[in-house]
Amino acid sequence: MFKTRNKVFSVVCSAALFTGILAGCSGSKESTSNGSDSKETTLTLLMDNQSPATMDGFKAVAAEFEKKYHVKTEIETRPGGSEGDNLVKTRLSTGDMTDLMAYNSGSLLQALNPEKNFVDLTDEPYMDTILDTFKTAVTVDKKVYGIPVGGFSAGGWLYNKKVYQELGLSVPKTWDELMENNEKIKAAGKTAVIGTYKDTWTSQVIMLADNYNLLAEDPSFPDDFTANKAKMATTPAALKSFEKLADIYKKGYMNKDFNSTGYDAGLKMLVDGTGVQYPMISFALANIATLYPDQIDNIGFFPQPGDSADKNGITAWAPGAIYINKASEHVSEAKKWAEFFVTPEAVKLFMLKSTPTGPAAIKDAQLPDNVYAAVKDMIPYFNDGKTAPALEFLSPLKGPNLPQITSQVGGGMVSAKEGAKSYDQDVEKQAKQLGLKGW
Repeated sequence: MFKTRNKVFSVVCSAALFTGILAGCSGSKESTSNGSDSKETTLTLLMDNQSPATMDGFKAVAAEFEKKYHVKTEIETRPGGSEGDNLVKTRLSTGDMTDLMAYNSGSLLQALNPEKNFVDLTDEPYMDTILDTFKTAVTVDKKVYGIPVGGFSAGGWLYNKKVYQELGLSVPKTWDELMENNEKIKAAGKTAVIGTYKDTWTSQVIMLADNYNLLAEDPSFPDDFTANKAKMATTPAALKSFEKLADIYKKGYMNKDFNSTGYDAGLKMLVDGTGVQYPMISFALANIATLYPDQIDNIGFFPQPGDSADKNGITAWAPGAIYINKASEHVSEAKKWAEFFVTPEAVKLFMLKSTPTGPAAIKDAQLPDNVYAAVKDMIPYFNDGKTAPALEFLSPLKGPNLPQITSQVGGGMVSAKEGAKSYDQDVEKQAKQLGLKGW
């Protein structure tokens, strides 16, 4: 369980931080569909392009849904990071959104004005089968807007187990131990920390995955941050997250071409062992399994360590979600699609194609026997309650320019303090747009 701010935050499985390429659009008007023309209906779904396994899972569920209800599903893809976020906002504002949309839960959802854009699913009967911890991440003003895609993800470090063994390294339990490992890896002529800043969203991971350690030092930070009573730049435990990012650059632990190296290339470096550690969210395991199936069991996972080995735990992300476009012409069919997606039958189909990276977000869903080795590394932390949610699930605030800011800090362009100050300014703009009290 997550135990944060005296609340119990139960955890389960893998997620997707959505990224992709634009591949078309779907018209949207006020819904008048009553499902009577189901045989001629085609639903459209927008998702990312960086998780082939998730795509395969959607396709498997869609094929079965078509057999049962004679409704086809066309899948479109979009860019990731801030580019993808902006595209989603544009398509919503222009009435050009698909019937169904796969997107982040948590703070990024709140920026999309869900009451205006998405169908309220609060009273759907199947909501009883979905864990409350997930529903919290897709709830705005007491209304639930999404269903889970997979389950919770772990943020931390993927590592090449074979190289670790060759170099005689142990999994680090403190930040100092991690830096010692980095030094030994560098001395062996390998890249200690894989940097893939060409895809700027990957630059955030070290900062965001440090939230377990931040909360261990300052449990009230999420509430104080939201209420404008605490800042990243002036809260030592929060600033430390930026400092860790800066330290990796200062000591030369990343590949020299980190600014021109992308996510896919980073995965290849990890698998090949030319890069030994990759700060990443565990959804990447699905990509590795798809691209390098014979190497997936050579990839391990450890949480981002803090100052004390006694306070070692995982920062976890709630899964992404499927949302229904309120302006869709096929709301009735889309609601039926969502209902089917969370049935035991569909969950099993999805897992067969998209192996989960942790316990599932649907009640009583069982993990398959072939879970990845890295997932087995995570499970004890989940079972022992040594987890905490990422900050974006404890606060509605997540500045849209964070990927650019962390790229600058992690690339040595600005100091950790300067980056934290920039992020505070970014968050201030967002807080005012959201109309939060105290801003």
